[in-house]
Amino acid sequence: MRPSRLRPPHHLGSGPGPAPEPVRRRTDTPRRHAVSTTASWDDLVAAALLGTERRTPPVTPRPGQDPPAALLDAAALSTLRRRAGLRPAAARPAPSPAPADPRPPLPPAARSRLAMLLAGRSAPGGGRRSAPDLAELLPQWLTMANQYGYQAPAALLPALLDAARARTDLRPEALALGGPRALWLARLNPEWKFALRTGGAGRAAEAPADADAETEAGAPAGAEAGDPADGAAAVAVPAGVRRQWEEGLFAERVSVLAAVRHRDPEVGLALLGSTWSTERAEDRLMFLDSLRDDLSPSDEPFLEQALADRSRNVRATAAELLSALPGSALASRMAERSRACVSLDSGVITVEAPAECDSGMQRDGVVAKPPSGRGERAWWLGQLVEATPLECWSGWFGGRGAAEIVALPVADGWQADLQAAWCRAAVRQRNVEWSRALLGAPVAPPAAPPTASAAPGGADGAGGAGAGAPAAAQAAPSWRDPAKLLSALPPDERAQWVADFIAAHGLSDAFRLLGVCAVPWAEPLGRAVVDALDIARDAGSYPWSFSGVMGLAERCLDPDQADRLEVLTAISDEPEDGSPGAGGYWSEAFQRLVGTLRLRAAMRRELEPPAAAAARPAPAP
Repeated sequence: MRPSRLRPPHHLGSGPGPAPEPVRRRTDTPRRHAVSTTASWDDLVAAALLGTERRTPPVTPRPGQDPPAALLDAAALSTLRRRAGLRPAAARPAPSPAPADPRPPLPPAARSRLAMLLAGRSAPGGGRRSAPDLAELLPQWLTMANQYGYQAPAALLPALLDAARARTDLRPEALALGGPRALWLARLNPEWKFALRTGGAGRAAEAPADADAETEAGAPAGAEAGDPADGAAAVAVPAGVRRQWEEGLFAERVSVLAAVRHRDPEVGLALLGSTWSTERAEDRLMFLDSLRDDLSPSDEPFLEQALADRSRNVRATAAELLSALPGSALASRMAERSRACVSLDSGVITVEAPAECDSGMQRDGVVAKPPSGRGERAWWLGQLVEATPLECWSGWFGGRGAAEIVALPVADGWQADLQAAWCRAAVRQRNVEWSRALLGAPVAPPAAPPTASAAPGGADGAGGAGAGAPAAAQAAPSWRDPAKLLSALPPDERAQWVADFIAAHGLSDAFRLLGVCAVPWAEPLGRAVVDALDIARDAGSYPWSFSGVMGLAERCLDPDQADRLEVLTAISDEPEDGSPGAGGYWSEAFQRLVGTLRLRAAMRRELEPPAAAAARPAPAP
């Protein structure tokens, strides 16, 4: 009840006066009708979003009151009721304590920086256009923090999980930083259940070093004949690891398998084989794909058994992994088939594509039905060649090296199909020599987009463009994917190739190539990108034509180059035929670039332990 208000005295002077009388509520005023508040909050929100004209509010208006006002009154009452308290509920057991995290805490400055990045607040100073994009810097900060082995502050774990929930690209690094406490917290909030599915991509959890001394055999009792578990060695698996594998959630099992495989591939394979026959098809596919990082010849028996799996996707993945092992039996079978189709005759490569896709080819992962618009025989040939060990071609072609083989003429228009398959094989087998040969010189014209007329093995599957293809089309083959081939080269060679490509062709076709280069960019690559941007500015074009490359430069240039780039922030003279106002826009773009580089440098300094900061060389002038 509201306390009664007293009527003020008749005068402010001293002396006796009449006693004040309490103010009473008038009884002749009609009372307001109560608004129904039985509707749920979600129903009220839905009616407000759709509008009262499209949906009748779930409330009863007072006499003379319109529906929108009644809806707002009901929302106000519901808000007050929600804030006033909760309904009594049955007591639940308290959650178990959060597990300990032995990793060191973040330095104070780095902790404040993480809070700023998660809140999306810009650093002090800088205009609207020149302020760094904190959302793009958060992944890089998380990667650096994990490299130093820090743990996330407990108070920031909810915000970290919220950020990872909104952005899937953050999840591996965010969950790795959150560690076991992030997974513990995720079990208490359904909105963070993604963390239990992904498990930090195998980084948030490590295999326990103090696993129980008790061990068990790897192969399960009663495993069926022909099951991939038969191909796994019967090695001892620690009982603690086995318990986590058999009782954990899917994300936890993926993490355990990845960690065990990294420490001991044979134990990890035995762990997977122990439950293989009882796993769902989609889980078998994910577990099988996790073998890719630490693949070794000892995995071949298990993968050979997986070729007979009921799931087509599992069979295809097993075949792909086997083809990445040049010494596997599947690679030998594919090599025999390829040799029957491709030969060298008087210095010219001739091709006779397979006439059918038999059951043996299909068991080894060859997909019988081609994509729309692709000939069957060309489709089958490509799959055979890409699964053939690249070392075989040198022996078949008179000891020639990769560069010599790639330069050989190919009869009947099969060059594009054959070399496209070699490209896929070079990427799959991580073969540096073949990747280098197929890439060619960076000064060569960039690859043109594929066209129907340039695709050998068209819908009829009989061949390709023929010998009459124009020389220009042959100079820029559409089958070559430089970005994928570059991924097989060492980082320094990769950066130098892209730098030479940019110097020869500019930035128009360099975006995908820059995306596969190691971060931070090597000095020659960073200099080539900045020089190309400076040339574009002098040409009078607008900077947003290069916004993609500029965004990559903000995240990938060496932060120590910020002072050297300061000169580019000045507004340059515009050419007579240039775009109006382009100089000012370029100045803002370079200001943002320099500001972002300095912010990245500050992030690195805040994360570095004192010893690492002292050992880091001073930036070059």
